[in-house]
Parts: sequence; C-alpha cells; structure tokens
Amino acid sequence: MTETTTPAPDTRAKGRGRRAPRREPEDAEILGLGQLFGSGFGGISILLVLGFALTLSTDVFLTGTNLDNLGRQVSIYAILGVAQLLVILTAGIDLSVGSVVGLSGVIAAQTVYETTGTGSIVWAAVLALGAGALAGLVNGVLVAVVKLPPFIVTLGMMGIARGVTLLLTDGRTIQPLPDGFSTLAGGTVLGIANLTWLMVIITVVVALFLRRTVWGRYLYAVGSNAESARLTGVPVRAVQITAYTLCGTLAALAGLLLASRLGNGVPTAGTGYELQAIAACVIGGASLFGARGTALGALVGALVVGLLDNGGTLLGIDPFWLQIFTGALILAAVATEHLRNLRIARRPAPTDGTAPA
Repeated sequence: MTETTTPAPDTRAKGRGRRAPRREPEDAEILGLGQLFGSGFGGISILLVLGFALTLSTDVFLTGTNLDNLGRQVSIYAILGVAQLLVILTAGIDLSVGSVVGLSGVIAAQTVYETTGTGSIVWAAVLALGAGALAGLVNGVLVAVVKLPPFIVTLGMMGIARGVTLLLTDGRTIQPLPDGFSTLAGGTVLGIANLTWLMVIITVVVALFLRRTVWGRYLYAVGSNAESARLTGVPVRAVQITAYTLCGTLAALAGLLLASRLGNGVPTAGTGYELQAIAACVIGGASLFGARGTALGALVGALVVGLLDNGGTLLGIDPFWLQIFTGALILAAVATEHLRNLRIARRPAPTDGTAPA
C-alpha cells in the first residue's frame, strides 16, 4: 500500500491572488521627469514647434536683445499663470487678475510719483501687494463662505478693480517715475533680468508648496471633490480663501513689476491678461475642472503665450489673429480634457477586482 500525500497549498499563488490591486500614482504625485513630460507634454510640444518655426522664419528671434525682451514679457505671464493655477486647482476661476494688475500698478506708480529714495519704493510695493491681497481675500470669502459662483464673483471684482484704477488716475498715465523704481524690473543679476529671476523663483516656490506641503495637497483635494475633502477633515473654506488671496497677491506683484518695466502707471495695463493667465494654465496641462495642473506646466504655457506674441510682432502678424489663435488653443485644450474624462468614464469596469488601467 502506497502512501499518498496531499500537496501543500501554494501559499505564494494564494498570496498573489489576494494581493490588493496595485495603485497607480496620480498626476499630482508624479515628480521629476515624469511630471515634466506628463502634465505639461502638450505645452512642451507646442513650445518646441513654435520655437523651431520662429527660428526658421526670422533671423531676429535668436538674438540676445529679442530673447531678453521675450524673457521679460513671459515673466509677467508666468507669474499670472502660476497665480491663476492656485485657483484653478480648487475648481475655481479668477477673472479679476488682469484688473488687479492695473490697479496695483497705478497704486505703486502714484506712491513713487516724482519722489526719490528707497523708502517710497518699499511703501509702494507694500501698498500694491496689499491691494491685490485684499481683492483676492474678498473673492475668496464670497466664494468659500457666501457660496457665490467664482465666475460671477471674480467678474464683479474685475469691474470694481478696473473702475477704481480709472478713478485713481482720471484715466491718465502716471509718469515720470524714479529710476530706482524702474530698476525693480529693469535691473539684471549675473546678466539675467530681475524679472526672469523672479519668475523662476516664484515658480519653484509654488511648485514646492504644491508638492511638498499639506496645504498643496489640500488644494488638489478640494478641486477633486470639495465635499469629500470636507468630510475627511480638510478645511475647505480656509483653503479656498488662501488660494484666492495668494492669487490676488501674485497678480499684484505682476502689476508692480509691469509698472516698473514700463516706467509708468498705465490705467489700462493688464487688460485681457486674465485670458493669458488662463491660457498659460490650460496649455500647460491644468484642468479647468480642478485638481490637475503644475507650476511647471503654467510656466510652459506662459512661454507658449509669450512666443505667440513675440513671434507675431517679429513676423508682422495682426495681433487680433494671435488673440483668436490663443482662444482656439484654450478651446482645444479644454475639449481634449473633456473627451479624455468621457473616455475614462465610459471605460468598462474590470471584473477581476483590479483597478482600471
């Protein structure tokens, strides 16, 4: 009689069968090159195509003077794009950033008008940034506490800020301004314009806050689902208020730097810049539905917008056509995001218990 033995169960196979499905990292969690070629890939491809086309079509594009002008112009768009990104991540929008640019610029210009010394320049910066922070705070409170739609709130603030700007100046340009004030944006460090340095510093700081702090995670959580975030302990109201306040402050910084670059306070400065800021975010991979976007992507989108303006000037293209093209880029980016979401929603759920690819 032979002895039979029962084979031991394959615990390894069973373990594999019971193992929880592998969790794919979210866009907000991918860092480094994955982040660069993930969220901002579309913007980078457009940027490369535009740069290559302008290099072939004009000999002026790669000159030092033009690149310096391009960097100074893109810096304003990039700072506004990063500011707008903070609000877009919460599934909101801020249409008042362009008017805040004009308001902060004339406040700073009036403060330093025909004066000398660094004290007035510091005071001008404080007043300008304070005005932007106040506008953003009002937007945030109305959106987070009063529960008004962000579109309506910021549209109203856009009109208020522009009206205050025109009242302060009587519709006239404020000039001349002292040389010390113009040095804020016109100066250079190591041969690179101050504007470019500030653009890089702000982008890096905001990127670190979004990726390495709890507040940054809260922004993505609120934009993904505000009610679920609230139930898990996220201070949704505080996050929304701080996002709008920081957006207004950065917009005011852009206005301060724009007035310094122009050397005067123009009451119509910043008109239409809200479109440029939204375009920079969307082209750079941000979603207007919230919870998706990076500071690096906003910078890439701002470079695309700046190249369009710069290339149009070099080639003598009507700026109205450039505005049409920028609007078409926004529509294309939003439509692509919408179709992507629909495709994911229609994808059949897996039957083996694993997460969808």
